[in-house]
Amino acid sequence: MTGAGAGEQYVLAVDLGTGGPKVAVVSTGGRIVAHAAEPVALHLLDGGGAEQDPHEWWSAICAAAGRALSDAAVPSEDLIGVGCTSQWSGTVAVGADGTPLMRSIIWMDSRGNEAIRKVAGGPVNVIGYDPRKILRWVQVTGGAPGLSGKDPVSHILFIRDAFPDVYRDTATFLEPVDYLNLKLTGRTCASFDSIAAHWVTDNRTIGRVVYDERLLAITGLERSKLPDLVPPGSIVGDLTAEAAADLGVPEGLPVAVGSGDVHSAVFGSGAVADFEAHLYIGTSSWISGHVPFKKTAPTSNVASIPAALPGKYLIADEHETAGACLTFLRDNLGFADDFEAMNAMVDSVAPGSGRVLFTPWLNGERSPVDDHTVRGGFHNLSLTTSRPQMVRAVYEGVAFNSRWLLEAVERFAGCRFESLAFIGGGASSEQWCQIHADILGREIRQVAEPVLANVRGAALITLLALGRVTVEQIPAMVEVRRTFTPDRSAAPEYDLLFAEFVALYKQTKGIFKRLNRF
Repeated sequence: MTGAGAGEQYVLAVDLGTGGPKVAVVSTGGRIVAHAAEPVALHLLDGGGAEQDPHEWWSAICAAAGRALSDAAVPSEDLIGVGCTSQWSGTVAVGADGTPLMRSIIWMDSRGNEAIRKVAGGPVNVIGYDPRKILRWVQVTGGAPGLSGKDPVSHILFIRDAFPDVYRDTATFLEPVDYLNLKLTGRTCASFDSIAAHWVTDNRTIGRVVYDERLLAITGLERSKLPDLVPPGSIVGDLTAEAAADLGVPEGLPVAVGSGDVHSAVFGSGAVADFEAHLYIGTSSWISGHVPFKKTAPTSNVASIPAALPGKYLIADEHETAGACLTFLRDNLGFADDFEAMNAMVDSVAPGSGRVLFTPWLNGERSPVDDHTVRGGFHNLSLTTSRPQMVRAVYEGVAFNSRWLLEAVERFAGCRFESLAFIGGGASSEQWCQIHADILGREIRQVAEPVLANVRGAALITLLALGRVTVEQIPAMVEVRRTFTPDRSAAPEYDLLFAEFVALYKQTKGIFKRLNRF
């Protein structure tokens, strides 16, 4: 917290992550004046279920907003807007009065995999898809639903089959960020970018995204249960009296349309120009950036979809678990009490971790392989393996996964990314920054306050919508704390281990498919 400045104005920004919301007061210069966070529960269910309570989301947002506003001590008349970002690729079923009818199915949930495989397949299948269907998806949307069942289209089909009463009573299925916009303004809508993972919109003309009737028919989604669409970079409405009272801010503030977390992370990283890239590691992970074209690579599950920046497309991909692997070490295996202790263990071990390999697929994988049944583990353990070696192997295993993804993303973009902006909680670890630089063979730019990158991105998107900043100003508004360059002496060991990392997937995927069919 740095305090309010004389003559400045501010926006209230919300980042609803899987672990809970962060709320920040951000100046028109991009400075985070104050911020607060609240946890929310994650409900993991048999059969691949992952849910959260939207009522708990809102309560946590209001609590965090109250603390952030109190710490910032900003005069209410200096607040000029509100904007949100949120975990993407989730589903909230709301009734006609806007009330959620069940817990939200979030991006980790794979219970719709059987339904989407039936929808996507046909008499003849290529990589699991009827060729005629995937051709339409790729031509129109730029991608296709993942067969793991973790996209909103799969969530909706699962609700239809497993909870027919909820499906019947649902007025609209909303992404989490669009549910927050409904709570803030009373308006039910989605933006061109937030709706993209439903895979039923025609994205060929970036300034005019519309629902595609043929894809609605293929998927079985009902247009009447989907929100109307609005362009990114717009104002969705004004803050209602009820929402203003809950948040403790003035009624009537303009609310920006918001975005999913993958979209806002681009802004929070400062890498907003075409073919600039960032690496995000939070609970999940991705490598993304803006590109000027619509394209798809179905074999690696990488696509370009509408961005939160008007007129641009965004490279979309995802690793299911990255930072979650360290949380698993702490909470389930008791390897350390905190992440600083893990960082210290990493420093005590030479690159390569004694050739112990960790595969970080604790909840399946999306890119560069779409496989909801694969699972993680330690490999090449011996009686001489130490706890610090196992901890470092987890850091390196996530980075090997990042390298696997980087290869796919660079092929997709048609260029080499010489430098990556690193954001998310994982970027707080200097050890992980250096490991990524060494394993990827790329310069890694550690963004200052990396855990706040998404909430900063939500603020910058809001300021853009309000006309208070330009895209060209954004890179200078995002501070780089430190730059890490690759240690070439580690390259031979890491090249060997990376080849075996990929081989482990290819040689064990059949075992996991047999073990984890739900």
